[in-house]
Amino acid sequence: MVNLAVSLGKLSLKNPVILASGTCGYGREISPYLDLNQMGAITVKGLSYHPFPGNPPPRLREVYAGVLNSIGLENKGVHRFIQEDLPFLSSLDTRLLVNIWGHTEDEFTRVAQELDKVERVDAVEINVSCPNMERGRAVFCSDLEMLKSIVGKVRHVTQKPLIVKLGPEVGEWEKTLDILESEGADILSLTNSFPALFIDVEKEDFFFKRKFAGLSGPAIKPLALKMVYEVVNYTSLPVIGMGGIVSAYDALEFLLVGAKAVALGVANLLDPGLALSVLEGIEKYLQDREIEDLEDLIGKVK
Repeated sequence: MVNLAVSLGKLSLKNPVILASGTCGYGREISPYLDLNQMGAITVKGLSYHPFPGNPPPRLREVYAGVLNSIGLENKGVHRFIQEDLPFLSSLDTRLLVNIWGHTEDEFTRVAQELDKVERVDAVEINVSCPNMERGRAVFCSDLEMLKSIVGKVRHVTQKPLIVKLGPEVGEWEKTLDILESEGADILSLTNSFPALFIDVEKEDFFFKRKFAGLSGPAIKPLALKMVYEVVNYTSLPVIGMGGIVSAYDALEFLLVGAKAVALGVANLLDPGLALSVLEGIEKYLQDREIEDLEDLIGKVK
């Protein structure tokens, strides 16, 4: 038997495979195709305080080795989530991570306060790669003053493990990580999608209404892996690695450079049951090499 359990500080998982936010809905949508009880955790679609309609269509475009998305964080809001989805999620034997976002600092805090009341929620993941409506549609993770304030205020209103999800827009990694450590972040997850552009040649126009979109999928895996490697070697905070993972070997790369767990995103769109194959592949890899504990593999490549 192989021990696949991992510890991310205050958060323990029975195995390292997580379903990433935005790619498995609120859990119920993917459950017909995947036994969620076998996953280490599920991260539900990003929640705001009020329901949010997201961006106008088109919202998705397949490209070489990846997918562009301009969903715009559409969601039902935290109150409807608690009422409609928690009964189903409470029946599952897996960790429940809830991604949150807001247009302002106050909205982040209000969502976190509501979730702190819910025992079933195991951790809160702050998405600081979303548009900053207060300062010219930048992203929070590129504004160190705002990032410090958001993380500090959310930390103040919740006792749950606090995950901060970062994107490639981070410009000053050392300063950013120092802020997150000092403001009480428990775990980091990275990376979010990469800003990208697609032009409709037939229409001679932008494909997406908001021009830019986020690139995910295998195309970004080498970039995401480099980012995770560099962050792991700077901070003591545990890291959830993600970005283009569609096979067990992809996941193992992230684990070998020091990620404590991995999250699958586009993989869930390609094949809703793929996460189980990734988990089984990790287990087989350890068995074949007679490694009894996954922790012995994590960070082996320095």
